[in-house]
Amino acid sequence: QVQLVESGGGLVQAGGSLRLSCAASGSIFSINAMPWYRQAPGKQRELVAAITSGDSTNYADSVKGRFTISGDNAKNSAYLQMNSLKPEDTAVYYCNAQIRDGLGISRTYWGQGTQVIVSS
Repeated sequence: QVQLVESGGGLVQAGGSLRLSCAASGSIFSINAMPWYRQAPGKQRELVAAITSGDSTNYADSVKGRFTISGDNAKNSAYLQMNSLKPEDTAVYYCNAQIRDGLGISRTYWGQGTQVIVSS
């Protein structure tokens, strides 16, 4: 089974930066997209940013100009650079990937989540 492992979360003061990493491993034929989601306390999980195999990107309005998503196809990895962090960015961040495995079956996989806390 495919696994997603993410890292890079932590505690940071407002205005600071963090870089999240997500690496996929296992029987992978292709990856269609690797989006990042987040879930704040008492809130619904929301899409933050996404990158496709063609390197097109999408961002939530709340993070445009502050966050940058990038990928490394050779490493089956995606990264989320978060700058000018605000207390409103506090959440558990989840990596997600739509992956076609060696049998040709497409499935969605989730990372374990990494906590980001932004203090004021």
